[in-house]
Amino acid sequence: MSTPEKHVLEIKDLHVTVETDQGTKEILRGVTLTINSGETHAIMGPNGSGKSTLAYSIAGHPKYTVTSGSVTLDGEDVLSMSVDERARAGLFLAMQYPVEVPGVTVSNFLRTAKTAVDGEAPKLRTWVKDVKQAMGDLRMDAAFADRGVNEGFSGGEKKRHEILQMELLKPKMAILDETDSGLDVDALRVVSEGVNRAKEATDAGVLLITHYTRILRYIKPDFVHVFVDGKIAEQGGPELAERLEAEGYDRFATPATTSPTA
Repeated sequence: MSTPEKHVLEIKDLHVTVETDQGTKEILRGVTLTINSGETHAIMGPNGSGKSTLAYSIAGHPKYTVTSGSVTLDGEDVLSMSVDERARAGLFLAMQYPVEVPGVTVSNFLRTAKTAVDGEAPKLRTWVKDVKQAMGDLRMDAAFADRGVNEGFSGGEKKRHEILQMELLKPKMAILDETDSGLDVDALRVVSEGVNRAKEATDAGVLLITHYTRILRYIKPDFVHVFVDGKIAEQGGPELAERLEAEGYDRFATPATTSPTA
């Protein structure tokens, strides 16, 4: 078996703003982070600390403006890429609130996405087999393949569909924005197992954004970074998550701390 190619996502001194009713607000205030293939980095922190802003800025959401700093994947400038170019380069974002796409079936959406990312359509017979296998592993009803994307899906079904995409698209770097939110215990385990399978299959790097440690019981982090007020306030290994579980985020709070948009 060939050794998986190694990749690196580098975020350096990233500053990001967003427009609000009160004017321009700085959300990220100098974030530096390096994620290598095979590593899982957990981003934790209170509401409004900038965790989701980091995810959407890397993915290219137009709401957010990068005012300084850089994001590179294998040395290539991610910030100069369009959203679809970022996906083709190997970046994947699982959203906290997946959107509905009426009129587009899950099967068509997945095959179109796979074709766009790989630059060629997957062989149909192999593709159908892969989709069925992945859906079965995620305990998704095969009938969902013929339904509109996320249309009428429960919160847990939407999250399973996000991880189904990750398994099939095989990104170099996966950014998972609060994938655990709204999941019951059984769904959390199934979704986490899907993330672990996808990571192991390609040696992908994972940036896992979460408020709580419960998902970290299933997806073991190599590094934990605590976001407070748009900066990394503390970082360490898995033991840091255990401290946060016991102590919460109060020790990071200061009277000057504001609540930027997440």
